[in-house]
Amino acid sequence: MTRVTVGDKAPEFNLPANGDKNVTLSAFLGKYIVLYFYPKDDTSGCTKQAIAFTEHKDAFAAEDTIIIGMSPDTAKKHDKFITKHELDLILASDEEKQILEAYGVWVEKSMYGKKYMGVERSTFIISPTGEIAAEWRKVKVPGHIEKVLEKVKELKA
Repeated sequence: MTRVTVGDKAPEFNLPANGDKNVTLSAFLGKYIVLYFYPKDDTSGCTKQAIAFTEHKDAFAAEDTIIIGMSPDTAKKHDKFITKHELDLILASDEEKQILEAYGVWVEKSMYGKKYMGVERSTFIISPTGEIAAEWRKVKVPGHIEKVLEKVKELKA
């Protein structure tokens, strides 16, 4: 399994997203990109995370930073999730899990002794030139978005 890290070129993607759109990494080169991976639409932690990113969207925009969330859910499921929680984010759909694997976030997990494959909640900041500038793995949602915003400000300073 590949696993990108700080300094690596961010793997390109072209995926379906909410609102019947496609999203590519290269479309946003020249800006900072916060790319966050999450397990599943409309679950407790993922909902809190998406709402927190939406609440901080203006602060990220002030830093010329785009936020993209990605999960294996379908684009249609993303549309329902966005509508239900009034989210203002780009949510990409990686049903084939190729991009999740390229970033090293499709991992073996364990719950109640059962092993299964799933998304490790992770966040990456991608520089305007397309390199991984920062990474967080096994993210805990409380306070995380604020840390990401601080790191963007620090990188831009």
